[in-house]
Amino acid sequence: MRLLIALLLPWLLFFTIGRIFAGIVCLILQVTVIGWVPAAIWAVYALSQYNMEKRFDELDQTDST
Repeated sequence: MRLLIALLLPWLLFFTIGRIFAGIVCLILQVTVIGWVPAAIWAVYALSQYNMEKRFDELDQTDST
């Protein structure tokens, strides 16, 4: 679901993962038609980084117990 949001409304994805400032910058970039593609690529990249950080946190929690 978040991947679809990243492609259609990239700025909204940043708000859902807690990166408010990046969401505002992405919204400004997305306002231009040419900027939509870089904004979508940036959002997909940020989503993959967010998912990877969550996996590392889960692994870290299971290792410490």
